[in-house]
Amino acid sequence: MEKVEQEARKRRIRNRVQSAILITLATSGAIAALAVAPAILGAAGMVARQSGRKFRYRARTAAGRLAQKGLVRFVEKDGRKWIEITDKGRRMVELETRKAAMRLEKRRWDKRYRLVIFDIPEERKSVRKRLRNLMRECGFLRIQDSVWLYPHDCEELVTLIKAELRTGKEVLYAVVDSIENDGWIKKHFNLA
Repeated sequence: MEKVEQEARKRRIRNRVQSAILITLATSGAIAALAVAPAILGAAGMVARQSGRKFRYRARTAAGRLAQKGLVRFVEKDGRKWIEITDKGRRMVELETRKAAMRLEKRRWDKRYRLVIFDIPEERKSVRKRLRNLMRECGFLRIQDSVWLYPHDCEELVTLIKAELRTGKEVLYAVVDSIENDGWIKKHFNLA
């Protein structure tokens, strides 16, 4: 069990470093590859915990992973290697920012539910799984396997998710005034 916890901790650290790189690139444009380690890891709050060599290694491997995912690219300018964020990386930052904002927002309920309904074919199983994970991370309630509910306006987020996953007509967003026997839903979201 301890090994599982260690792996989960390592994964969280990797994700934090990758997020810090993306956010830094999104706000500053491009940065020199050699400057990545101190700037990024400092932003991620990891400066005091590790040696400089480990900083650079972790930042470079995280940047490499982001490049493999197509979120950043390495470019050469004036004989120096730079890291730039791609359009896909910008969309990812925007999606993550919107998800975080949704979790923090406290809004008055307008007595309407937002449904996300999807029908993604079996050959795109990984996209379907990613969509379900995103719904869960954003605080949606699963009504059925392909039907998720949220009590507040989230059309922008759903549009970002559809663009990121390239789902188009496979994902529908609906606003409904009532759902029968919705007491358990109100209880789940503390709406009563």
